[in-house]
Amino acid sequence: GLMVLAHRSRGPVNADRAGLLSRSFPIGEEVVVLGAGGHTKVILSVLLEAEVRVAGIYDDDPAKTGAAVRHVPVLGTISGLHDTRGHWCVVGVGDNATRHDIAVRFASADWLTIVHPAAYVHPSACLGPGTVVLAGAVVNAGACVGRHCIINTGATVGEDCVVGDFCHVGPGCRLGRTVKAADGVFMGISSVAAHNVAVGAWTMIAAGAAVTTDMPERVVAVGVPARVQRRLET
Repeated sequence: GLMVLAHRSRGPVNADRAGLLSRSFPIGEEVVVLGAGGHTKVILSVLLEAEVRVAGIYDDDPAKTGAAVRHVPVLGTISGLHDTRGHWCVVGVGDNATRHDIAVRFASADWLTIVHPAAYVHPSACLGPGTVVLAGAVVNAGACVGRHCIINTGATVGEDCVVGDFCHVGPGCRLGRTVKAADGVFMGISSVAAHNVAVGAWTMIAAGAAVTTDMPERVVAVGVPARVQRRLET
């Protein structure tokens, strides 16, 4: 079944030690989803499939209040949510910077770590609070994935990789062995990173690109092999 880890650690937790591979969500507790975008639908699909009770969604767009996503109501704005006590939380936003900002605003919240039942996480891997591993994804032995990351559909994180906080490893992406992705890295759909390369913080790798050498921070890289196209504003 679904693997949902409800833990109050502020850092990555080893999967087998935390019981991630066998533990279910605490009965009777509820989840709040922060953000009502496209990624929210994916998060809700996983939670509802596991029969986890979702109290509702909060989104900064006041026009969404009163609407519903997959029959789950949008209860109000994130800025109007002053207290998350009594609920577990997950950020339903695909954009790394926005996910970062929301997580910082609610730094004391209790975050879920979610692994889809059709994903594989090796018992020696570690996953941070708020991280979501979606269907068909693989996190191999010794890999460590930080806080509030998205390991998207069909992505592979190779042995002993280190993935920082607020990263998004896109659908079908392949990270080779011992890849180091710093905080905020975005790996586009079907992009690849060769063994041992490092990608700098908040860098964006385009869809289909192949990273064969180290990449600096805050750039956009495209192509095969990937080359820096432009720098991002700080």
